Amino acid sequence: MYAEVIVDVAAYPIDRPFDYSVPAPFQPLIESGCRVKVPFGNRQVLGFVTALKNETEVPLEKQKPIGELLDIQPALTQELLALTKWMKRHTLCYEIDALQVMLPSALRAKYEKILRIVDKSVVLPPAVQALFQQKESVELQAGESKELLSTIKRLIKEDVLTLETAVKQKTAMKKVRIVQIESDVNQLQTIYEQVSNQAKKQKNVVNWMIAHAGKRIVSTDLLKQLNISNAILQEVIKKGAATIEMEEVYRDPYADRTINTTNKLALTNEQDIALNEILRSYNAKEAKTFLLHGITGSGKTEIYLQAIERVILDQKEAIVLVPEISLTPQMTNRFKERFGSLVAVLHSGLSTGEKYDEWRKIKRGEVNVVVGARSAVFAPFQNIGLIILDEEHEGTYKQDDSPRYHARDIAIWRSEYHKCPVILGSATPSLESYARAKKGNYTLLTLENRPKHQALPEVSVVDMREELKNGNRSMFSIDLAEAIKLRLDRQEQMVLFLNRRGHSSFVLCRDCGTVVECPNCDISMTYHRHNERIKCHYCGEESQVPTICPECKSEHIRFFGTGTQKVEEEIARLFPTARVLRMDVDTTRKKGAHEQILQQFGEGKADILLGTQMIAKGLDFPNITLVGVLSADTTLHLADFRAAEKTFQLLTQVSGRAGRHDKEGKVIVQTYTPEHYAIQFAQHHDFVPFYNQEMMNRKQFAYPPFTYVVLIQFTHEDVLMTAEYAHKAANWLRGNLSSGAEIIGPSASSISRLQNRYRYQCLIKYKKEPELPEILQQLTRMYRTDWMKKGILMSIDLNPSSIM
Repeated sequence: MYAEVIVDVAAYPIDRPFDYSVPAPFQPLIESGCRVKVPFGNRQVLGFVTALKNETEVPLEKQKPIGELLDIQPALTQELLALTKWMKRHTLCYEIDALQVMLPSALRAKYEKILRIVDKSVVLPPAVQALFQQKESVELQAGESKELLSTIKRLIKEDVLTLETAVKQKTAMKKVRIVQIESDVNQLQTIYEQVSNQAKKQKNVVNWMIAHAGKRIVSTDLLKQLNISNAILQEVIKKGAATIEMEEVYRDPYADRTINTTNKLALTNEQDIALNEILRSYNAKEAKTFLLHGITGSGKTEIYLQAIERVILDQKEAIVLVPEISLTPQMTNRFKERFGSLVAVLHSGLSTGEKYDEWRKIKRGEVNVVVGARSAVFAPFQNIGLIILDEEHEGTYKQDDSPRYHARDIAIWRSEYHKCPVILGSATPSLESYARAKKGNYTLLTLENRPKHQALPEVSVVDMREELKNGNRSMFSIDLAEAIKLRLDRQEQMVLFLNRRGHSSFVLCRDCGTVVECPNCDISMTYHRHNERIKCHYCGEESQVPTICPECKSEHIRFFGTGTQKVEEEIARLFPTARVLRMDVDTTRKKGAHEQILQQFGEGKADILLGTQMIAKGLDFPNITLVGVLSADTTLHLADFRAAEKTFQLLTQVSGRAGRHDKEGKVIVQTYTPEHYAIQFAQHHDFVPFYNQEMMNRKQFAYPPFTYVVLIQFTHEDVLMTAEYAHKAANWLRGNLSSGAEIIGPSASSISRLQNRYRYQCLIKYKKEPELPEILQQLTRMYRTDWMKKGILMSIDLNPSSIM
C-alpha cells in the first residue's frame, strides 16, 4: 500500500503529492486526511495523506516508508481535502498552505533539532559532556546558547554525534491527575488504623476518604479542600487508600462564567417571512445563498438563532462567523444562552490550547454550533445544515496572506457540498453581494423595521469647517460637547468613535516641516503618549520621542493629528466626571481584554466607550443614547475605489449602536466634507439610494461589481529591481490576456515601502477571461522558478478587499 503525501515544505518544486510506502502495522489504521511523519531529504517532516493506492511509479530502490502515523482518526475530512484542491486553484496558493489553514495552530508541526550521541566509546570534550549531563540526546538549541557549535559540528563530521530533526505537535492535550478513592470502606478503615497517631494529617485524609469511598476527585482540588501538601497525599496513596490516574480534560474559556438560559422571542411579520424562506430552502436541501438585509437592530440575530434551533433538532450542525474578535463575546453569549454546551468558540483571542480543545469538541461531534472569526469556516463538521456570515460586508473575512481566501466563498462552497443554505447578514451589504441579490444569484430578504418599531436614531452632521471659522479648535464640536454633557447629567451612556489609535498621527518640525517617518516604511510614526514613544503601526518599529528635529536640529517639535489616546485626555479635561473606557488595539492586547471592557461598560461602570472600528458594530446596550463620530473623513479619502462604501458602512453601523431599546438615540457625525454623498446617505440611513449612486460611479470607472479585479504586488529591497519585475509581469500579461482585460500600472503602491521592501503593483480588470486562472498559474510558475531566486516577492490577490 502507498500513500500520497503533501509534505510541510512550501516551495514550488515540492507543491505536489509524494508517494510513500505504508508499513504493515499502519495499513489497517491509515486513512486520507491523517497526519504523518515522513523522511524528506535528510530530515523528518510533517505530511498530510491525501490519497491511498496500491501501486506507485517510484522505483523500489527510491521508495521510502512513512515514519510515524500521528492520527488514528483523520484530522481532515474528505470534504476538506476536496476543498483544499479548490483553494489551491482559486487562490493560487501552495497546497500545504491550504491544508495548514484548516487546522488549529496546535496541530501544526514544531521542528526541533536533536543532538544524539552515536559513538559512546569516544570521550567528549568537557563542555559537550556537561551539555549532555548523562543523557543520550539534547536539543541543539542548548548547544547554541553555550557557543559550542564549532565543536559540535566537528563531532558530527567525525560521526561521534548525529543531528536529527524531531517533529512535534505544538500543543498537547491537557491532562489532570485524578485521585480514585478505594471503594472498599473496610479496607480504608484498616488503613486508618494502621496510620500512626503522630501522622495526624494522614489520618484526617484517610478519614475523609472513608466518607467519600469510591469517589473520583481532581488532585489539586483535594489538596486545596483538605489543606494538605502533595507529599502527605502520596503517603496515603502508597498505603493503598487511593490510586492516581491521568484524565484528559478540555481547557474551557467559559468555565468561570455563569451563563443564563434564554428562550426564543416572538418574531415580527418580517422576521417570520425571512425565517420561513430560509427553512423552506433547508427542508428542500437546497444550496441557496440568502442576503439578509436588515437595518441595525432589526433582529437578524434572532432569525439566526431560530434557524439554528431547527438545524439542531435534526441533529445537524451550524457555523456562525463574525468579523471582529470584539463581536465574539457578545455573540457567543447570545448563542450559549440559547444552546448551552452545544456551542464551541473559535477565534484568535483564545490560547492555542483552548482553540485546540474547542476544535476537538467539534471534531468529535460533541457540539452542534461553532461561533468564530474567519477561520471557523473550516470547522470539521460532517453534517452541516446552515452557515451564517454576520456583517458579511466586512473586509476581515478576506485573508491578507496565503491562502488569500474569502470566508464567503468557502461558505458557499461548503453549502453546495452539504446541500444547505448560507445566510449573509448585514445592515450595509457589500455592493457585490447586493448586486448579486438584485440579479437573482442570491435571494434577498429584507427587514425594514426594528422589532418594537423603535425609530432609527436621528443623525446630525456637523461641518467642522464652520466650527473652525467660529473659533472652536477643539476636537469636539459645540453640538457634540453639549450632547455629551446632557447624557452625563441623565446618567446615560455614549459611544465615541475615531478610527485612529495612538495620541497623534504624526510628529512634525514647525521650522523645516520634517515629519518623523519610520526608518523601515514610507509612513509617519504615530505618537503614543502613555509610554512617550513613537511607533510605526505597520512594522512595529518604535523609538523615543525626538526632542530636536533630526534634520534642522530645531527644538520646535510638535504633535499633529488626533488618535484615541488624545481624545481620552481631552474628555478628561472637558468632562472631568466622565468615566471612560478606551477600546483599541493598544488596550486589548491581553487575553480576554475585549470581553472585560464590554462587560464593564454593560454593567454601567463607564459613561463613555471610546474606540476604533472594533466598537462600530454588533454592540447592543440598552442605555446607549448618543453616538459621536469624531472624524467621518478618516476612510473617505483613501486611495481605494471602496473608500466611499467603507465610510458609508462604518457610519451606518456605528449609528446603529444608539437607541436600540426604549430610549431615543442620537448620532452626531463630525466631518470636513459634509456634502459627500456617502455621508449624506448615511445621515438618513438610506442604503438603496447610496447603492444606486455608488453603482453609477463603479460602472463609469469599470470597477466591481461591473468587473472583476486582480491585484498583483511585487516587493524587493531594491526599488529599481522591484519596478523592473513589475513591468516585466505587466508586459507579459498584456501579451497573453485578451483585449477585453485592462491592465493598470505598474505603479508604486500607496505605501511605497514597508519593512525595508519597496512595493509596486498592477491591477487587472476584466469581465470575462476564461483563461485567466491558467495564465496566472503560468505567471506564478515563472516567478517561482526564476524571479523568486533574485529576492523578488510576488503576491496575487483575486478580488482583493483593498487595493492599497
